[in-house]
Amino acid sequence: MKRAMRWAAIGAAAALALTACASDEPAEDETGGEQTGGDEEMADPEEIVLGLVPSQEMDSLVEDADQLGALIEAELGIPVTTNVTENYAALVTAMQTGQAQIGMFGPIALVQAADQADAEIILQSVRFGSSTYHTQWFTNDPDTYCLDDVVEVENEDGSTYTFCNGADAAEAGPAGEDALALIEQDTPISMVDSSSASGYYYPATQLERVAGLDPLALNTQFAGGHPNSIINVASGDYPVGVSFDDARDNVVEENPQIGEEVTVFAYSDEIPNDGVAVAGDLSEDLQQRIADAMVAVMETEEGAAAYDAVYSIEGLVPADLDALDAARQVEANFAGL
Repeated sequence: MKRAMRWAAIGAAAALALTACASDEPAEDETGGEQTGGDEEMADPEEIVLGLVPSQEMDSLVEDADQLGALIEAELGIPVTTNVTENYAALVTAMQTGQAQIGMFGPIALVQAADQADAEIILQSVRFGSSTYHTQWFTNDPDTYCLDDVVEVENEDGSTYTFCNGADAAEAGPAGEDALALIEQDTPISMVDSSSASGYYYPATQLERVAGLDPLALNTQFAGGHPNSIINVASGDYPVGVSFDDARDNVVEENPQIGEEVTVFAYSDEIPNDGVAVAGDLSEDLQQRIADAMVAVMETEEGAAAYDAVYSIEGLVPADLDALDAARQVEANFAGL
């Protein structure tokens, strides 16, 4: 199991433990990088690349990511550039090949980065006061998938969102699983990405458990993003779809009726939140400084706004590696894809 990153904000004891890990202060080479000791000298990079994957319209994400990268750079004191890769698999590869030193991943991709690219998982996101979340199942056919009346809920912005099967009142998953049993092996399903936890791994595993379906033979279309999956179902292309809860927030500005066009009817089991991994060949000192810098940025008004704009992140906490082991077990069901 990968070691947990010490987090300086935990207190002086963690700082003392970090100091005690090395018997000598690391030497610096002529470029200012640290030496690892021994016969080989490995200097930390003079520039850091922060990798992300699409969660919104590409141009907006690139702009928001650049803003976040600039704030991390100012806190870290090392140039930080950002790179938005096509998907999580591409970001894992970027970590593996040294093209990215920091990656912001979903939980399945986090463990893939650790297992395939020797990355260190350091932080997890917090949203709505929780470090877990769930898949939401939604439909444009409530007559089929709503086993009770559709409930309308008005959000803070005045938009109307629709739910059924108790999803409006459920604070955690699973919920509405009786309706999932109505999905058949050939039912067209809009999913998000082949390496997405909430957009593929967990809902596909849930269908295997609830409906006895083969998760590797579902009739799925990968939308390439959570908002895109919502749009697929709203347009009528697919009767059901999945996303994180509630990805309709990312579409409602463009389509104020989206909450009525797609109805949430079920939730998956709880999933560990997405998080941050760093390249395992960085020095422990730099890994720690990156963790501290990202947390420090979150604690500023400007930084909080940047994290919210990129991935709707409200907080960062040390990674729960035990919870991520559960995600690793789900991921193992899809080995070889």
